Amino acid sequence: MPCHGTRSISRSSWHNLQLEVDNVDGFTRDGVRVRVIGDIARLPVSLQRVGREAEEATRRNSQLVLVLAVSYSGRRDIVQACRNLVTKVHEKQLRPEDIDESLFAGELQTGFLDEFPYPDLLIRTSGELRLSNFLMWQTAYSELFFTDTLWPDFGEADYLEALVSYQSRDRRFGQRKTTVA
Repeated sequence: MPCHGTRSISRSSWHNLQLEVDNVDGFTRDGVRVRVIGDIARLPVSLQRVGREAEEATRRNSQLVLVLAVSYSGRRDIVQACRNLVTKVHEKQLRPEDIDESLFAGELQTGFLDEFPYPDLLIRTSGELRLSNFLMWQTAYSELFFTDTLWPDFGEADYLEALVSYQSRDRRFGQRKTTVA
């Protein structure tokens, strides 16, 4: 799929999941595929059902993937990926020396995003200057944009500001900045 978006929903905002997926017809019409990641078992059964229904109704869409991170923990995601790989080694499905970054990334909850597993830009709203345990592995080389605007108020002008900031960045993916002599 050409790109994906991610929206984090903390436990205190679970009620927003209903609002996010209430527009399944709109998602379908616009070609948006909905995926829910996180500790879904912690959700009330009704919200678990809503998430599954939204995923099922949009599973064939291919214009954009909207990932709803609900009760998601980047640390828990990394630990679970490690456990999955240890189990595969224990069951002789792979050897420890076969484990590399790509294999590890495939075990993360975002592993289904084959073409775009890493966000190019992470927009952090609400004036917080931290990632808050969000996509810890996946955002290693993401560009970060911080805004005081609260998520419910984040609009087109805020988005354009983030994009203009992103466009001015010199993305080096961990490489040193080269200087011209």
